[in-house]
Amino acid sequence: MHKMLPADRQAALEQAKPAWNPLTLDQALSLAASEWPDNEFVVSERGCFSYRALDQWVTELAVGLVSKGVRKGDHVALLMANYPEFVALKFAIARAGAVAVPINFMNRRDELKYVLEQSEAVCLITMDRFRDLNYLDMLDEISPEWSLANRLSALPKRPSVFVFSTGNQPLPAGVSTLADLKGEGDIPKEGDPASVSDIIYTSGTTGGPKGVMLTHDMLLRAAYGSAYARAFVARQRILFSLPLYHVYGYVEGLLAALQVGGAVVIQEQFDPDSTLQAIDRYKVDDILLIPTMTLALLEQLKNKEYPLSSLKSMLSSGGKAPETIWEDIYQAFGAIEVTTGYGMTEATASSTVTRPDDPVSRLKTTNGRLRDVGVAGESSIDGKLVRYRVVDANTNEVLKANAIGELRMKGIGVTTGYYNKPEETAAAFDAEGWFRTGDLGVLDEHGYITLKGRTKESYRCGGELVLPLEVESVLTAHESIAEAHVVALPDDRMGEVGVACIIKQPNADLSEEALAEFCRSRMARFKVPRHFLFLSPEDIPVTPTGRPRKFLLAQVVPSLLTSESSAEVP
Repeated sequence: MHKMLPADRQAALEQAKPAWNPLTLDQALSLAASEWPDNEFVVSERGCFSYRALDQWVTELAVGLVSKGVRKGDHVALLMANYPEFVALKFAIARAGAVAVPINFMNRRDELKYVLEQSEAVCLITMDRFRDLNYLDMLDEISPEWSLANRLSALPKRPSVFVFSTGNQPLPAGVSTLADLKGEGDIPKEGDPASVSDIIYTSGTTGGPKGVMLTHDMLLRAAYGSAYARAFVARQRILFSLPLYHVYGYVEGLLAALQVGGAVVIQEQFDPDSTLQAIDRYKVDDILLIPTMTLALLEQLKNKEYPLSSLKSMLSSGGKAPETIWEDIYQAFGAIEVTTGYGMTEATASSTVTRPDDPVSRLKTTNGRLRDVGVAGESSIDGKLVRYRVVDANTNEVLKANAIGELRMKGIGVTTGYYNKPEETAAAFDAEGWFRTGDLGVLDEHGYITLKGRTKESYRCGGELVLPLEVESVLTAHESIAEAHVVALPDDRMGEVGVACIIKQPNADLSEEALAEFCRSRMARFKVPRHFLFLSPEDIPVTPTGRPRKFLLAQVVPSLLTSESSAEVP
């Protein structure tokens, strides 16, 4: 559907940017506003904003932040869904010389309090409520009478508070609002691209919140790399409902569009029907999805037709998916370019991605190759931002191509560590400075990575090593299974046994006995789960990008086994 081949589009990107010029986020916005002032940048049902308009808005907010006492290097917490205001505030914090602390808007009171305290935020800009969450009630419980002083006096840094009204409830009298942050005048657009721009909290799949420190230059290099690796065109229009507080939507969407004068079509929450309608309504070129979203769109397209002719590409990443998903995408969406990848917050978003012209076999069997990033790369590591090696986690021996081990990464795209967590930071790196991803994988001779699971999720049944991802791949090949998540359960005789948590396809008829037999015929006996639990999607705890939080699931499995019907494999 693209008129030019990926290599030709990449050449055009290199011609437009022949050398890398480090900038801060707000400097990059100002540059884009001077090059493409009238191009749409942020599109939503709440309004559309050109580069020029957004840049002016950003200056007003930055002046307001400074006038309210925010100083260079201060941490400003931002608790907001995918509104245009989030985008403006994000760049305004950078223009004020401060550091943004975007917060997961699904956090509850204690989680919110923890992030505000641990990040040492001096200011909080928050929605009043979103969906069923009332943040003002949470603030009342964290710091009673905060609304009288517009300050969370119960916290060590006594952060000031500004509220963005979503229009769903009256605000307490005297509360400072987002309108109070608008100031008149200009502000110096100075800053250090190597300074920290964001502290992004990641719960990950194995532990508690840690604030990943990312610099302006890291983020912009990764964003350009996203545009380059997927061969963006000028004015690329990207649709997503992925939360902007997470690097997926933030880097692969917002900042990547900035590289080509493109637009982001942001949705406040995911809905298959509204997402498919938005493709034609906003003439979308590109869409960002996680596999659960992709599957929901495919299911919706079975029931209703939508005009999709503008769509040229799709990135579906951030979790595992049935092998058949890729053919289903092509059948439903036509000859679009489909890519998938692998990344994490600590690597400033995706660090591997399949090529737009890769055969479908690459989508089925890998998580992409080391990402080509053009002029944004580091010459000392073959023009990349991140490089990987595979290591025996027990001996630290570097393994050869196609061997399974722990993926470790290094490069200018890798975080220097976690904010105010020196012990966790030290433990995250090995003696040679390689970051321990905690992911098991294979790196082949062509630079493609294939994930095999998490190091902490693998287990031994009767002395034999079991990789849950391998078992899950077998299970999701069953036509009646939508998702499968395998965790380990201690067992007196075998050491550990597997528990398969199954989400059925709609209206599927599947018994535990039939599923056990399906597994026995396809894998070694020690890999066959001992127990099968049929759950609903809501029962699976996930990260913001939809990855299952296995350690939380493993904690509730024993109680689920006593309350749900399960089958034991004899």
